[in-house]
Amino acid sequence: MKKLKLRKASSILLCLTVSASLLAACGANGDGDSSSAAGSAAEGVKKEGFPIVDKPLTLKVMSQDAGVADWNKMPVLQEMEKLTGIHLEYQLSPIDSFETKKNLVFASGDLPDVFYAADLKPAEQVTYGSQGVLIPLEKYIDEGYAPNIKKIFDEHPDIRKSFTTPDGHIYALPNIDLSAVWYRSPMWYNGKFLKALNVTELPKTTDELYTLLKRFKDEDPNGNGKKDEIPLTSVKLDDLRMYFLGFWGIYDEVIYADKDGKVHYTPQEEGYKGYLTFMNKLWKEDLLDHETFSQTPDQKKAKGQNNQIGVFNDYFPYFTLGGEPSSDNPLMTPVASEIPGTPVYGKHPGISANGTFAITSKDPNPEATMRWIDYQYSYDGATLFSQGPENTLWKYKDKETHEKEWLPVPGGGDREEYRGTLTPNYGILAPGMNSAELTKGLKSDFDRFIDEENAAKLTPIGKTPFPNVYLTNEEQTEATALLSDLNTYVQQMEAKFVTGQEPLANWDKYVAQIKKMGGDRIAELYQGAYDRWNTGK
Repeated sequence: MKKLKLRKASSILLCLTVSASLLAACGANGDGDSSSAAGSAAEGVKKEGFPIVDKPLTLKVMSQDAGVADWNKMPVLQEMEKLTGIHLEYQLSPIDSFETKKNLVFASGDLPDVFYAADLKPAEQVTYGSQGVLIPLEKYIDEGYAPNIKKIFDEHPDIRKSFTTPDGHIYALPNIDLSAVWYRSPMWYNGKFLKALNVTELPKTTDELYTLLKRFKDEDPNGNGKKDEIPLTSVKLDDLRMYFLGFWGIYDEVIYADKDGKVHYTPQEEGYKGYLTFMNKLWKEDLLDHETFSQTPDQKKAKGQNNQIGVFNDYFPYFTLGGEPSSDNPLMTPVASEIPGTPVYGKHPGISANGTFAITSKDPNPEATMRWIDYQYSYDGATLFSQGPENTLWKYKDKETHEKEWLPVPGGGDREEYRGTLTPNYGILAPGMNSAELTKGLKSDFDRFIDEENAAKLTPIGKTPFPNVYLTNEEQTEATALLSDLNTYVQQMEAKFVTGQEPLANWDKYVAQIKKMGGDRIAELYQGAYDRWNTGK
């Protein structure tokens, strides 16, 4: 749970830059004035100002819950009820069981009015939208009930089309963070190892990386006189795969498009073979942890805290190595391979891959509901939901410039843990927006170190992963069936190639099997979806 808390905090604090136009969009109409009510096509619902409704309205909300506090007593939600006039009744499920609960709700038809932080996959949006279970949202956005969302969509049309399904409707809303860099947690070097070996310049090529990993293995960088160093570790390669694929020019694990717009199925491409060949070389020379395919994340962390690991993946290095946040452990610089134009880095697309908010057909007042959620896409609303009410954990140093400062935690203790008692947006990916403007004055030295590492090492080579595209119901059914078998086969063969159980001399045989199982068809299906996305159709 500690890691979960810190990850949510980082989504607030690890911002780089955001365009002025986005901030202007998010600030527009974000501050309500109860005296400024505009007319509305829906009786009793204001398009501007607060409260939103003339008469009290109750909505049933289903969401994930980190289990830290009672949502009925959260100051953020109490503040929203006072502001909007909308009362919420909560149908909550623990994070680990939410997916099962969500499926049961869809199957039973016993729907809430609203799904919040619901992790609605594209296939779910298409299926339940076409069935009328989820209602189209674009009408309410375009008719003035979501001015903050509309301005963001107008300024960034790729966001709008990334959440428009093949039938032309928007059934869910994303989390938007155009300043985000990390799509997966990155790779780190153990700073103690580097210091012990007097390493002053990090590797820039796969050959230089290999040489450094050899030094980690052979030169006792933890200084205990034992040959117990593990140069590179992983958990089933899931944590490092995307980062390492970038060394061979591939920026997504399953599907990617090249510069000419041609879609590729990653596991059958030559760059993927280059990745497997390098990992097999590391395995053969004991440079890759031989417990990679059997260990748990906790077992990996135990090795880190015992100062045995040289290179590893985690959200922050101290999650694995222990200790306090510091600049002692540098972010791994992606390295170049023999392929021209490498490395690349699959950076965060700026929006959540899945939907975070949706309105169901049971909702008695979609217009008011859209006004309610739209507030979270404004500066004031995003600040409230991410940091809590003003003068609780923070206060303004300069309200005009949005510069803030932290206040002491009431009663002492950990700020992030206390934040989890204030707002539902804790440990879950919730709807709304994030920007560097939200954290002006709040960043620590460690936050600034992360910003500098990202700007120097990842942002210059960043490439947005394959966009959020939608397949039709028929295409999704076919793709799901094909990928079910392909994913299992690819995962098994990756482990066999890396460990040498399957010689890489059999690569062509492997590719032939992939194609036989539908690898080319997957690329074809997603090519169609990508072409529709590109043309906005």
